[in-house]
Amino acid sequence: MTRQLKLARFRELTLDDPFFDSLKRGYPNSFEQWFARKADQELYIVVDDSKRLSGMIYLKEESGPIVDVVPNLPLGRWLKVGTLKIEGRGTKLGERVLKKILDTAISAGMDGVYMTVFDVHADLIQLFERYGFSKHSTKRTADGEEIVLVRKLDQFRGDLVADYPFIRTRNQKFWLLAVYPAYHSQLLPDSILSNEPREILRDVSHTNTIHKAYIGKVPLNRMRRGDAIVIYRTTDGQGPAFYRSVATSICIVEEVKCKSDFVDVDHFVSYAEPHSVFPPDQLRNQFETSDRLYIAKMMYNVAFGKRVTRGRLLEEAQVSEQPRWDLRELTQDQLLTIIKMGNVDARLVID
Repeated sequence: MTRQLKLARFRELTLDDPFFDSLKRGYPNSFEQWFARKADQELYIVVDDSKRLSGMIYLKEESGPIVDVVPNLPLGRWLKVGTLKIEGRGTKLGERVLKKILDTAISAGMDGVYMTVFDVHADLIQLFERYGFSKHSTKRTADGEEIVLVRKLDQFRGDLVADYPFIRTRNQKFWLLAVYPAYHSQLLPDSILSNEPREILRDVSHTNTIHKAYIGKVPLNRMRRGDAIVIYRTTDGQGPAFYRSVATSICIVEEVKCKSDFVDVDHFVSYAEPHSVFPPDQLRNQFETSDRLYIAKMMYNVAFGKRVTRGRLLEEAQVSEQPRWDLRELTQDQLLTIIKMGNVDARLVID
């Protein structure tokens, strides 16, 4: 089953869809009127292969101060998550949606993001709080009192997850890490290449989650928590690597483990499976047949707006041919040059 996150307009949807029943019950005095007023506006929806609706995310830019909440939100440009509903299937689609919200806010130059939510939605509140949102205000409406969750995009906690997707460079190392094309876009969905079919993006945990697991035989334990990784998609064999191999993304290391850190194969599989492109049987085989096995858990922070070819990495970022590009260290200047070539918003690098 494939579920896609895509743009649509309210008028393309029908309130008779059972998906909206819970929203109509939750907001009996306002939802249908609000929905009708938005007919020509855009929103993100989640649909599956049969066009069944299973998610909606409405984002609205507002200029502060925001005075319909208590206490008010300060002067600034705010991205409001007007409505958010995702039907969970245990595939961590909520994390992918949250990434889209933060990416939208940063690319639009917003000062912060806020969302109103009833306190019965404990799982949703917990997800947003994990990624730096906090309960700031309340909002009274005809349908009851909602919590206002807020994240300021110029305030940081010094925590990798709470500060996601921002990148710290102080006292960190930087790496180039190769990923084969067969795994790249399933693991990093927003970094899919323009010539790849969208159908390869399945609604599974390792595609949707912000947290990824990279498994290999190269000594990943050279990396440390907080290090930045430039993901390098190797050539697909359809032409010279000079043009076909590309840097696509920035990930941040959370932790690295080696085979000896796991008491047995079951321990390894339970740790890796939610974040890895490999199914359990392949994970078991890797563990049982490889003496050298490393796994890096990392966060998927940035998808480049423009892919950077191997040729540009060699000629403009001054990345030498050797050592090999399976895992190699970069300088801070090389990292910042690659980020610039990738059309990444400069504000994402905070020190």
